[in-house]
Amino acid sequence: MGKRGPKPKGRVKIKWSSNFAYAIGLIVTDGNLSRQGHCISFVSKDLEQVSNFNKCLEINIKIGIHHSGSTTNKARRIQFKDVLFFIFLNSIGIFPAKSKTIEGVKIPKKYFFDYLRGCFDGDGSIYSYWDKRWKSSFMFYLSFTSASKTHIDWLQNEIFKFLKIKGHITKDGKGSVFQLKYAKADSLKIIKKMYKNKDVICLGRKKLKIKNILAIVGELI
Repeated sequence: MGKRGPKPKGRVKIKWSSNFAYAIGLIVTDGNLSRQGHCISFVSKDLEQVSNFNKCLEINIKIGIHHSGSTTNKARRIQFKDVLFFIFLNSIGIFPAKSKTIEGVKIPKKYFFDYLRGCFDGDGSIYSYWDKRWKSSFMFYLSFTSASKTHIDWLQNEIFKFLKIKGHITKDGKGSVFQLKYAKADSLKIIKKMYKNKDVICLGRKKLKIKNILAIVGELI
C-alpha cells in the first residue's frame, strides 16, 4: 500500500462567529466555487466588500482585479484554494453552479441575521419614496434577490420563524430572478436584527443609505 499524501491544510479557520456567518452570506450571493482545485473566489465592485470578506475569513489574500465584459468594467477579486473549506461549504448546502440550484443553508440560529446581512450586502437592496396618494406618506422596502426560487422560499420561511413576518415574493418578467420584499414596519424589524450593534461588519454605503432612510421616520441603527 502506497504512502498517503500530506493531509490538506485549510486557509480558513472554520468556526462560527458573526463575521464568519456574514462571509457565508457573501459567498452565497457573490461567491463562486470551482470543483477544479477546490477553488473559492469572491468578486465585487466594492473594494470594501472584498476587504471585509478577507477580514471575516481571516485569510489575508491579495486582492486582484477582475475584468468582466470590458476593460472598463473592473471589479475586485479574491481567489484561493482550500479543500477543507470547500468541503465545509458543501456540507452546509453551498455547491458549484449554485446560483439557480441553492436551497437552504445550514446556519446556526445565533448567527442567522449575520448571514442575512451578508446576503443583503451581496444581492440585497433598499429603496424609498414618498407615496403621493397620501399626505406625508414615506415608504421604504427591503429586498433580497436570488435566481433560486427555493432559496428565496427558504429565506422567507427562516425570517418568519424569527420575526413572524411574511413579506412577499416577486419575479422579473422572464422568471429568472426572484425578490423577497418587506415593507416599512417589517423591514425595520429585519434591519434592527441585521445591524444589532454599531460594530457589526457591513458594507458602509448600504448602511449609510439605510441610516438616511430611517432618519426620515425618526429611527436609528
